[in-house]
Amino acid sequence: MAGNGQTVVDLDRKRMQAMAKKDVATLEAVLADDLVYTHSSARLDTKRSLIDAMVSGATVYTGVEPSNVKAQDLGDTVVLTGIAQIKVVSNGTPNAFGVRFTDVYAKRNGNWQMVTWQSTRLPA
Repeated sequence: MAGNGQTVVDLDRKRMQAMAKKDVATLEAVLADDLVYTHSSARLDTKRSLIDAMVSGATVYTGVEPSNVKAQDLGDTVVLTGIAQIKVVSNGTPNAFGVRFTDVYAKRNGNWQMVTWQSTRLPA
């Protein structure tokens, strides 16, 4: 992972930890205003709806742990692929599962921001 790859891998880990800690300030900075977040259930979220669901308690991430993350450095864009173990309470129902994800970061005004997340649930 030359260039920007490791920087973005580290930032994405920080973003996942922020989701589990409900660290809204970090999420506001790291998530792009035009974020397209596609959950493994095919539900779509924007930056606002994703953060609002966490703040309201409708979606509570209790753990997001990435592994096997690879970065493709395309200059002002970095594409991450990997696996994540997710623990979440959605509308009061706890769930834990693994996903394979594709995650895209773009460098905007000198800062890296996540613009796209797409995940597919792994077989149990």
